[in-house]
Amino acid sequence: MVSARRMIAVARTEFIHVIRDWRSLVLAIAMPMVLILLFGYALTLDLKNVPTVIWDQSRTPESRELISLFEGSPYFSIKAYADGYDPLQREIDAGTAMVALVIPGDFAEKIHAERTVVVQVIVDGSDAATSRLAASYTNNLGMIYNRNIRAVSRSPGAAGTVELVPRVWYNADMRSQNMILPGIVAIVMMVIAAMLTSVTVAREWETGTMEQLISTPVRGYELIFGKVIPYFLIGMVDVAIAVAMGEWLFHVPLRGSPALLFAMAALFLTGALFLGMTLSITLKSQVLANQIAIVAGFLPTLILSGFVFAIENMPVLLQGLTYIVPARYFIAIMRGIYMKGIGLEILWLNALLLFIFAAVLILAANRRLTLRLE
Repeated sequence: MVSARRMIAVARTEFIHVIRDWRSLVLAIAMPMVLILLFGYALTLDLKNVPTVIWDQSRTPESRELISLFEGSPYFSIKAYADGYDPLQREIDAGTAMVALVIPGDFAEKIHAERTVVVQVIVDGSDAATSRLAASYTNNLGMIYNRNIRAVSRSPGAAGTVELVPRVWYNADMRSQNMILPGIVAIVMMVIAAMLTSVTVAREWETGTMEQLISTPVRGYELIFGKVIPYFLIGMVDVAIAVAMGEWLFHVPLRGSPALLFAMAALFLTGALFLGMTLSITLKSQVLANQIAIVAGFLPTLILSGFVFAIENMPVLLQGLTYIVPARYFIAIMRGIYMKGIGLEILWLNALLLFIFAAVLILAANRRLTLRLE
């Protein structure tokens, strides 16, 4: 039976110490190499393979010619064809599309009548940097289409023209703060969680107090949860501070449910805390565990989660690695709640993966401590 009194006693005595050992020197050499590899492959400002959905109401050779420009462009990747605004919105809400092209039904008629036809371009503004580039590139494709129809027109000077009018959803002003804040919450939580808890049990091994703890009535899972409690509370306070600063200082709107936001934050935080705890139990060295936590937790969250660099722009190998980075799913949830106001009806898969992440790490930490004490 779990004793709350014993867990609280462990939590009250928890503190952090930093002790150097020679193994940290190995990481001091290896870490720059990892950084160079990650930044060298993941850091790019080029726009490539932006997922795109198309609603072609015209269904004519003229409209298909415009679509072919998007199909042949390395900057866009057509993921689906919609037959209305509802399926189009579902693609954008779910994150499977960032750009939507809506071609009106009178597209071909206006082209042949040598009139200007307006094509709507909907851009998901939850990623402000990418959406700006995507809107700009769609205009460039529109200009190419106009040149093509002028070249084959009998009256090039009076030929009809296509005007692509971008419309940004969820972040109409394309403010970077609206996109950055949800990612910052993930960064802060990972730093507080994995890095701080990575030295908790290791300190007990290094100072020789683990034997004393073993001799007390405190059980293994009570020890682990007792040490996690202070950092969980600190992490949730940090989330509250980030939300408050986003609302009052940066004027970032929270369109979704605050309760769902904090629930998902607690789920992600739990997994991150037990990631650090597992490292601490396994490595028995404060410095080594702390450094590994940076490599395994903070760096993937910063680089491979889609927070700073668009996942679609990365090489295929790195895109595959992003699926094992829990911050990828948490940031998708945060942006969905913050900017789109959507709930678990769309975000349930990301939430389920976060739950699996937390459950696996809790079991791993308890299992590792049990093996260490045997």
